[in-house]
Amino acid sequence: MTSTTDQRPGATPDDEFLWLEDIYGDSPLEWVRAENAVTERLLVTGEFQEMERDVLEVLDSTDRIPMVSKRGEHFYNFWRDEAHPKGLWRRTGWDSYNSAHTEWEVLLDLDALSADEGIEWVWGGAMFLRPAEGAPYRHALIALSPDGGDARRFREFDVVSRTFVAGGFDIPAAKSRISWAGPDALHVATDFGPGSITSSSYPRTVRTVRRGGSLDDAELYFEIPEDHMMAVVMRDQTPGFERDIAIDTIDFYSSRTHLRRDNAWVQLDVPDDVNVSLHRQWLTLRPRTDWAVDGTVFTAGSLLGIDLDSFLAGSRALTTLFQPNAQTSLQSWSWTRDYLLVNLLNDVSSEIRILEPSRQWRMETLDACPPLHSVDAFAVDDEDDDAGNDYWLLASGFLTPTTLLRGTVGGTHTPVKASPSFFNDDQFTVEQHFAVSKDGTRVPYFQVAATDLVLDGENPTLLSGYGGFEHAMTPAYSGVIGRGWLERTTAAGRHGVYVLANIRGGGEYGPAWHRAALHANRHRAYEDFAAIAEDLVTRGVTRPDLLGCTGRSNGGLLVGNMLTHYPHLFGAISCGVPLLDMRRYTKLSAGYSWIAEYGDPDKPEEWEYVQTFSPYHQLRPGVGYPRTLIWTATSDDRVGPVQARKMAARMKALGIGNVWFHEALEGGHAGASDNRQAARMHVMSHEFVWKALNGGL
Repeated sequence: MTSTTDQRPGATPDDEFLWLEDIYGDSPLEWVRAENAVTERLLVTGEFQEMERDVLEVLDSTDRIPMVSKRGEHFYNFWRDEAHPKGLWRRTGWDSYNSAHTEWEVLLDLDALSADEGIEWVWGGAMFLRPAEGAPYRHALIALSPDGGDARRFREFDVVSRTFVAGGFDIPAAKSRISWAGPDALHVATDFGPGSITSSSYPRTVRTVRRGGSLDDAELYFEIPEDHMMAVVMRDQTPGFERDIAIDTIDFYSSRTHLRRDNAWVQLDVPDDVNVSLHRQWLTLRPRTDWAVDGTVFTAGSLLGIDLDSFLAGSRALTTLFQPNAQTSLQSWSWTRDYLLVNLLNDVSSEIRILEPSRQWRMETLDACPPLHSVDAFAVDDEDDDAGNDYWLLASGFLTPTTLLRGTVGGTHTPVKASPSFFNDDQFTVEQHFAVSKDGTRVPYFQVAATDLVLDGENPTLLSGYGGFEHAMTPAYSGVIGRGWLERTTAAGRHGVYVLANIRGGGEYGPAWHRAALHANRHRAYEDFAAIAEDLVTRGVTRPDLLGCTGRSNGGLLVGNMLTHYPHLFGAISCGVPLLDMRRYTKLSAGYSWIAEYGDPDKPEEWEYVQTFSPYHQLRPGVGYPRTLIWTATSDDRVGPVQARKMAARMKALGIGNVWFHEALEGGHAGASDNRQAARMHVMSHEFVWKALNGGL
């Protein structure tokens, strides 16, 4: 059977599988359950269940680092384990947290709450109201998702009484963005009814909700055009610098920042593609393209600083705080009270710099970053009188369990917590290699393999990547990959090899690395990934029938293009929560918001190139496709499950017999809403690829 899809822009698609787009329809869900049963009969064996237990042991381990956020005198943490699959929100003091046996005060038990209310709540975070001077933190907005999706309900919680506030704020589940506007008001961006949602399915209006009032009574505070992506207003609660900041997010890479001054919004005079950040009196700016200011050109990916009041008064005496080069890019920055922490990547290894604005931005490099590792520095609590210049360091490597350290600018940093080793990491070695893409670009990748790896092409290898949205793929310790892939051995005793690609479209080398694979140039990301696959074969690590690839979300689109354009390079493909139907992606879930990344298929000139990387439209009968698992989640309201459904259905209709499908009936875009679901998701992907490469299918 061949595709009958009408590919003309603007035409109603003659798509034989449109019926699968009814996410909760009886017929589509009946199809899903039937496909799930086929896949589970194939994969869920005794060996699978044993591996699932091993992975769940990692995810549920009580020895993991409980990451915390400091508010006042307390350190807050959200925690899941075997006894608490939905999770606990809890807190402790510094002395207890810094000890070997932390004692926690439980504030909210989500398992108990879910049982009491008959809703399977999934934690979405907490946002505190800053108390009056001298008073303790008490009130927080708790975000809870009813199904693991992006839509969340916000409820006011009292951490002293450990109860939801009777008659307090309670904003119904939606894709909301909320900020405290004061002790008795919220700035709420949510679904207020017709006309309040953008084409991207996010709020386009922000209204002020008063205590005791309703959404219907809320006063309009800020709004954006319907074809922009999202509106949000944030309240900066820093003492002495209280202010409202409104952001009109036009698309993923363009936005306009406004300050509330004299009861009116004042837009900051910077190009739409400049990232804006405020800290006390400082304005920091990161241009995504070269920016000419008064005869000076500031390079894309640089970081610039200026006093905010001076900028608003017309000064453009910008100071360059970081200047990128061919190897080094800016990833993030964080302010302590008096210093700026700058996180960089140098050929995808971390580097951290500390800048002091009071001394003409004097800079020093923090000596805490071993090569081929990821280390992130961020403030502990910039508003703390005694610890305002303290910072966390979170360090990790493929074979180095994550360590959390705490330091003070100008002093030393000391270990606080360390994760245990979850697999025999001393048996393996990390290497970085560079492949040469089709256009001559050198593309880095990490290889994690047995120390005694034999380069004869006989090693089962899993290649993972993403390549989109300027997201950098960096080294990180994973007990799941260690147990689920690296420690596995073939009948001949060969360990699995794991490879992480740093292809264009990502952010490993800054905005230019990302822009290189946008729109009509999307195939550069796929050419990079294919070049790495070929390099692995050329170097003798593996051969095509022993090489699998995996990706999720935009990474699912990546491996979908490996399936349709490079089927000869792979023996198996695991495609998770993917974009695949690029003709209709803008009409599905939050897809409209990604036009800046991929292009608009409703414009004829853009559909001309978009269709070339739309796997759903690139399938052809008679092609020898590798074994493929396509997996998703019903409650994913970001990408949605329908593209995965339709791709699997079309492959089967084309007579492609080596495709399997699985859909978790809960879990959101992450594919899982608790550790048990996450363990099944990870093991299903790894088990499928392992069996496909080693003759088990």
